[in-house]
Amino acid sequence: MATTLAGPPSLPPLTPHASGHPGYSTTLARVEESVAVARLAACRSLECWGIGDETRETAVTIVSELFTNAVVHGTGSGARVIIERPADDLVYIAVVDRAARCLPTLRAPSDWEDSGRGLMLVDAMADRWGCDRLGSPRRYWGKRVWAQLRVIAP
Repeated sequence: MATTLAGPPSLPPLTPHASGHPGYSTTLARVEESVAVARLAACRSLECWGIGDETRETAVTIVSELFTNAVVHGTGSGARVIIERPADDLVYIAVVDRAARCLPTLRAPSDWEDSGRGLMLVDAMADRWGCDRLGSPRRYWGKRVWAQLRVIAP
């Protein structure tokens, strides 16, 4: 019986910002397989800006954790990945999903838990991180979980 090997994840088109500071975004299916694609989107975006390996690796880890949280705790069929460079020394990463009531909470899982450490990693690696509800207070439709990190000179 022949075994089919899965190839590398395929990156859908990254939409560049039409105005303002440089940035890219794409909407991915809110499934586990999309986490690898979100990592690739972050890596390629930072490569386009000539950002060094250390910052790229940090950004890839952060987007992986944020997108994984959207897959596990979000709602709706998709989640949006946003990668921006608001300043020469700053990268902004965000994941938007439709679970407005399920806000991220930093917690310390017990040693025997298999999950729950993603936000601890984001908190340790990012210079700042947070969450914004989207929509009006009368009817939130989603949330944006974001992180900022300083660009480390190559």
